[in-house]
Amino acid sequence: MTPAHPEKWPVQVVRGGVDRQLLKDCRDLLAAAEESDGNPSISEQTLVTMRSADTGSHTLLTLALYAPDEDSDPATGEDLAGFAVVIDEPDGTGVLEIAVHPSYRNQGVADRLVGALRESRGLDGLKAWSHGNHEAAADLAARYGFGPVRELWKMRMTTAGSRLPETALPEGVSLRPFLPGRDEDAWLAVNRAAFAHHPEQGSLTRADLEARMAEDWFDPAGFLLAEDRNGRLLGFHWTKVHPRHGQHPAIGEVYVVGVAPDAQGMGLGKALTVAGIRYLQDLGLHAVMLYTDADNAAAVALYRSLGFTRWDMDIMYGPLELGTA
Repeated sequence: MTPAHPEKWPVQVVRGGVDRQLLKDCRDLLAAAEESDGNPSISEQTLVTMRSADTGSHTLLTLALYAPDEDSDPATGEDLAGFAVVIDEPDGTGVLEIAVHPSYRNQGVADRLVGALRESRGLDGLKAWSHGNHEAAADLAARYGFGPVRELWKMRMTTAGSRLPETALPEGVSLRPFLPGRDEDAWLAVNRAAFAHHPEQGSLTRADLEARMAEDWFDPAGFLLAEDRNGRLLGFHWTKVHPRHGQHPAIGEVYVVGVAPDAQGMGLGKALTVAGIRYLQDLGLHAVMLYTDADNAAAVALYRSLGFTRWDMDIMYGPLELGTA
């Protein structure tokens, strides 16, 4: 029988890479949470960093709260009540994400993890993501003096009956799939330039790219590159397919669309977006989703014109004095 007093349960604090057992337990918890919520509890970048032995300039801190149970092995996924992950940057800022197993919610697990984090690292310089904008996350953030500072929309369209506009690539521009072992450096350069002011996408490294290429979902056929007659990369549309899990059917994603700064203004972004959606439609997927910042008016307008509507949102919380939503 599990004692219902999370404030007394010991917290395992891991600095740097996590071992195979803890990673498995975290992934099992995340699968259960996503089946329950329909949303991932932590971001892809955080999970990639946890999996990767090479975290680059980042510093990884993981706190795991196992529920003590005399009748079972304390190191199994079902007994991991919750975990928190902080990815710290060299400048002292960091991003916190917390996941709680559905069986242990409303028992103070997240509070216990934040309390342990305050003791082991402190909360200075932190911001925190709530994926799905849960009320419990908002209440937890408020208790520690945090408020909304960024809103990330999840938008969705059904593919059945969707009428995408007829768009043509600019003259002299052609599409081809990404070629592993050849296109990494060129893509990283264009991605860095296209997302120079984006806090996550623009900072992707070669290690980040290779970690994604090693994922089961990676398919270079759905990683579309636009190049001119001289073979210069002008832009890209990287699509993704989320496989079916439980009662949730497979869904496509406009993973990231980018255009080199000197190729903007000629309609390439819209043409790439439509080309990627058509690729996903041709796979027989019933729906396509994407993420975009709520204050990116141009992107929101484009996606709405293509038939996307707001489906859900993620909220980033930070100390209230840093800003408001």
